[in-house]
Amino acid sequence: SLSYIREIECRYLICLFSPQARAAPYAMLFCLFNANGSPISISGTREAAADSAVEHELVAISLH
Repeated sequence: SLSYIREIECRYLICLFSPQARAAPYAMLFCLFNANGSPISISGTREAAADSAVEHELVAISLH
């Protein structure tokens, strides 16, 4: 199944996951999304997000 990785600002972390989600202010994070746009995981690096795709048996493409 396809998924995609997109860099996001930390202010979107709460919207995508939960009010309890925390990150350093102004941090740039990498989110793995299902092909339908639902978030799967959040990572600090693009490589970690790609690894998460492999763990979920997904093929990830990177969006800029």
